[in-house]
Amino acid sequence: MLNFLARNLDSLLATYGYLAVFVFVGIESIGIPVPGETMLVTAAIYAGTTGRLSIFWVIVASAAGAIVGDNIGYLIGRTGGYRLVKRYGRYIRLEEDRLRLGQYLFDKHGSKVVFFGRFISVLRIFAAFLAGVNRMRWRRFLFFNAAGGIIWSTLYGVAAYLLGQQLLRLSGSIDLALAIIGVAVVIAAIVFLRRNEARLQREADAALTGPLEPRS
Repeated sequence: MLNFLARNLDSLLATYGYLAVFVFVGIESIGIPVPGETMLVTAAIYAGTTGRLSIFWVIVASAAGAIVGDNIGYLIGRTGGYRLVKRYGRYIRLEEDRLRLGQYLFDKHGSKVVFFGRFISVLRIFAAFLAGVNRMRWRRFLFFNAAGGIIWSTLYGVAAYLLGQQLLRLSGSIDLALAIIGVAVVIAAIVFLRRNEARLQREADAALTGPLEPRS
């Protein structure tokens, strides 16, 4: 199902436009692993290459989806918490190691996890849920959540939009070289983030060795 969705993002965009961006990012932010970030990037590139979507409204739809979805995820985590994770976590890939990582990061960094978690793939889907599980105050959560959602949507959206425009204008060796450099930078950033996530998981496993306990 997820592979089908990922392969058909362009047709979904052509049919549903901004609504598709809002729905995909929102569902991912609730904690369900659908390609929300991929939809944002695809929509922004689509806007840059076809002009059929406005990058401004792509960013607005993405930010709104992130904020709404995160708040639903926060509410679920706050009310259901560990009970839901133990019963259903495996179905959405929220296993105990990720829960341990979330608790470790909230203990170490507090509210900043909600903001920066938006930029870390292993946390983006579950940061709001983990904020609820860890009993973060809602107003504080909303502030960092909204800031992260808006900045994340803007940075990723604008970068992908500019890439789309550059691809459209490819006409010579200089443009091609710039495109290759851009792709290399993106790949390097992804590799760096993956390694950093693995390091954080090792730190969490070392710091929290016993069974995880619900927060009061």
